[in-house]
This record gives sequence, C-alpha cells and structure tokens, in this order.
Amino acid sequence: MKLKVYLSGEIHSNWREEIMAGAEVLGLPIEFSTPVVTHEASDNVGVDILGAEQNNFWKDHKAAKINAIRIKNGIEHADVVVIKFGDKYRQWNAAFDAGQAAALGKSYIVIHPEEFTHALKEVDAQAMAVAHTDQQVVEMLKYLTLQE
Repeated sequence: MKLKVYLSGEIHSNWREEIMAGAEVLGLPIEFSTPVVTHEASDNVGVDILGAEQNNFWKDHKAAKINAIRIKNGIEHADVVVIKFGDKYRQWNAAFDAGQAAALGKSYIVIHPEEFTHALKEVDAQAMAVAHTDQQVVEMLKYLTLQE
C-alpha cells in the first residue's frame, strides 16, 4: 500500500524535490501530490482560462478559486499533509492549508525555521509533528512506511 502525501506550502525553494528524492533513494512506497508550484502558472490560471481582468482583485480571485479545487482535492485524498513555511514571504496560503487539513482530521507535518515557532504556535499545536529540516520529514516518512 502506498502512503499518499500532499506537499503544501511555500513555492520559492526546491524542498518538495528534496523530500521526493529522499523518499525515492530509500525506496519508500509513497505517492506524492502537490499544488501547481510554478508561480506564474498559479497566479495566471484564472485569466488564462476565463479571460483577462483589469482589476487585480478579480484576477487573483479567479486563480484562487481554480487553485483551491486542486489543493482541496489534494488535501482530502492525502494520508499525510506536509506543509512548509519558508522564510521568503508570508505564506498565508500555507496557514490556510494547515487549517483545512486540521478541519478534515488529516495528519499533518509542519516544516519551518525555529524562529517561526512563536508565530506558528497555533498551527504547530494541531500538527502531528513539527520539523525544522526537509531531511527530518524524509525520516518521518521512512518511519511511517516501515513494514515490520
């Protein structure tokens, strides 16, 4: 049986690739899914499909709605959700994804720098685990898929 893991959160680093590569090296039975991580594609999906907008609010609104379909589906179908808060920009969307995972009763793991601990205390309090490195998440996934 494959563990289904949804990788949510910041899109400004290659953390997803590092976790997926670490799992692959270990031969872990994991099926990964992600949101669209190309910033331009994510931001422009609404206007690319539904047409141009003069007001940025409506451009963002269209994109957010379409992206939400993929994100909600990814979280709902995951066994475990991994949510990374990076140090570039504030990831309000990551906090929302953590809340959605908690509301759906999904087990989730948070990754963030130690200096974010106070700001994310409520998010951390609902998490099953809080990691500070991508490698710690790989080790958790190894343990979760351990066959004895």
